[in-house]
Amino acid sequence: MLQATLTFDAALLQRAASVRACMFDVDGVLTDGGLFISEAGETLKQFHALDGHGLKLLAQGGITPVVITGRDSPAVRRRLQDLGLTHAFFGVHDKLKVAQDWMQARGLDWSHMAAMGDDWPDLPLLTRVAFACAPSNAHAEVRAVAHHVTDLPGGQGAARACCDLLLMATGRYQALLQGHLLTLDTTAPAQDQA
Repeated sequence: MLQATLTFDAALLQRAASVRACMFDVDGVLTDGGLFISEAGETLKQFHALDGHGLKLLAQGGITPVVITGRDSPAVRRRLQDLGLTHAFFGVHDKLKVAQDWMQARGLDWSHMAAMGDDWPDLPLLTRVAFACAPSNAHAEVRAVAHHVTDLPGGQGAARACCDLLLMATGRYQALLQGHLLTLDTTAPAQDQA
């Protein structure tokens, strides 16, 4: 049996133990924040596979990933569709209102929420959630309010680190890790291979 090698401070895990959903920014969190804009105005973004798999694991572990981004981009829409993420809001100016409406519709409050952001537009969420996370390259004001700052920068595995921490805190990490030793097919039931 494979044992988890990740370790986090017990107080940090306790803070995140009641999380049922996590809100993620895109630029600077799921990407490195760089924008490639073609002559035709098409925006291209680079995503990291570790972050994508982390978001899928989060959903499999019963924690709903929610994407709230200030930009609307076909590249982001495509990436989230490929990952099977259905809770996404694009071109959002007031992230706080969108988050409050989403939580209210599901009977959740800030004590059930985590958020990961990197810049000032994310502060209204980060200062209210039970667990606030930031990538290592986040703005100084964001790092100052975050409960946890990852060792990795945005777009380079930072979101995966946040997902792993949340799964550890809610006691779901080990089962997901063991399940991947048996099958990567999420549509088939895991079989014991004794």
